[in-house]
Amino acid sequence: MSTLVNPLEDKVALVTGGGSGIGEAICRRLDADGATVVVLDRVREAAELTAGTLRKSHALVADVSDSAAVDAAVSEVAATHGRLDILVNNAGVRGGQEAEDAFARLDTRLDELRTDGAAATTVDATVSISDEAWRDMIAVHLDGTFYCTRAALRIMTGQRSGVVVNVSSICGLTGCEHLPHYSAAKGGIQALTRAVARDVAPYGIRVNCVAPGYIETPLGSVIGGRMRADLEERIALGRFGLPREIADTVAFLAGDGGSYFTGQTLSPNGGLVIS
Repeated sequence: MSTLVNPLEDKVALVTGGGSGIGEAICRRLDADGATVVVLDRVREAAELTAGTLRKSHALVADVSDSAAVDAAVSEVAATHGRLDILVNNAGVRGGQEAEDAFARLDTRLDELRTDGAAATTVDATVSISDEAWRDMIAVHLDGTFYCTRAALRIMTGQRSGVVVNVSSICGLTGCEHLPHYSAAKGGIQALTRAVARDVAPYGIRVNCVAPGYIETPLGSVIGGRMRADLEERIALGRFGLPREIADTVAFLAGDGGSYFTGQTLSPNGGLVIS
């Protein structure tokens, strides 16, 4: 059986949050596999920078938490390319000062446990989340995934084909005590994945999810000190992952290799969580 050099040739892919980090790596991998990649980001310069390095690509600017902006962007993809074969819902935020403070308190707690065997510091993440911080987290991750999926399905159902890959997190699997709002949003994405996969299967559309562990990205740079050391000790492979390793998983699900996967969550996490 021959291996296709460009397995996604003639496919059109839309990647949200494609301007940096994991999203940028996903764009590069889908481009290498032959797809025409539309890079969507709310920061124009980031989207254009990524798109400018790819073979067949262009940039779009939209905030995924704005349903009208999402509808307009996806309509532009359809008008320009006549189809949409792959949607990758990757756009996300880590949180604001409330997340920074929770990370710092957790790091202090872990250091106390390691040195003294007991901890006086509590994380207090949940009580520190304002209504605004909660709403922003849910809006970008969960609302954004829904808005983009709904818009893409309007095209894919007409084609009777397509693939949606949602990017969740290990926090959606286990719950991360320092990021309750992020965990809730990412867990919601996994539940949405399962429901939509059942809904659109009759159209030949597959919907899956990737739940990365801790990855070397700008968003992950806040993790340092005792927390990073503790994680590296608990990760079976002993290191944080690389963006390209997540992109490889997305490419698998987007291509023919993942043709019998739908409604599933794959978690490339180095063995931090094994089930």
